[in-house]
Amino acid sequence: MFVREPAVAGSFYESSKENLMNQIEWCFTHKLGPGVLPKISESFTGKLIGVIVPHAGYIYSGPIAAWAYKIIAENGKPDSFIIIGPNHSGMGSPLAIMRKGLWRTPLGYAKVDSELGDALLGSLDILEDDHTAHLNEHSIEVQLPFLQYLFGEVKFLPISLMIQDREVSILLGEAISKIIKDRRVVVIASTDFTHYESYERAYKNDSLIIDRIINLDLDGFFKTYYSRRISMCGPGPTGTLITIAKLLDAKQVLKLKYATSGDTSGDMSFVVGYSSIAFLR
Repeated sequence: MFVREPAVAGSFYESSKENLMNQIEWCFTHKLGPGVLPKISESFTGKLIGVIVPHAGYIYSGPIAAWAYKIIAENGKPDSFIIIGPNHSGMGSPLAIMRKGLWRTPLGYAKVDSELGDALLGSLDILEDDHTAHLNEHSIEVQLPFLQYLFGEVKFLPISLMIQDREVSILLGEAISKIIKDRRVVVIASTDFTHYESYERAYKNDSLIIDRIINLDLDGFFKTYYSRRISMCGPGPTGTLITIAKLLDAKQVLKLKYATSGDTSGDMSFVVGYSSIAFLR
């Protein structure tokens, strides 16, 4: 069986099990994080459709990401996760899943959900099964240690997007919503927001586009993204989750936390924006 080895252990997050467990707990208890360790529900509630979560190095975005994983914990362990991330590396197919195999992290192995992969490939012909798109990509990898910290063994389906327009978001969102409608699955959309601009500009632009997300306004989201030239790296995963949430009758969208790399590092001159957002039935 193919094993996808970690690409960013030791850089984006700690490379040893003990240090990584401590780092994740630091994220939860940080002043910009929830401030407490997560409490895991004994049963899956079915209320949580998905979350938007950042994917920078844990020292920068980990405390903000912890807000999303806190609400995942509170809603219990699903049977599987779908993790959608932007393709930063430029490798592989433009719209790629990895249908089978294992992903290794310092906390163990996470198994790819082949059943979900087959179902999605069978319903959307623009997707390809291409593990090379995932080999050097960090946006999905950095989510796995948080899930393993919470639940131990997990199954997931990784989806890497190089094409991130409105049309792909709709097609992918429609296909995913159909296959998870009667399954116990939570969707994770991986994105950072504004990149390397002043704190003031990042906060203004990110506030505008997060407002469109909270209102499940897909057209307004992409209009704001293009008109304001917002440098978020994951409009595709975000647009896909908006589409899924609308089709699965989301009743509530919560901005759990917003902060920037400047809030964690102290350098406010050029920052990256991060937010955790939850979509609930």
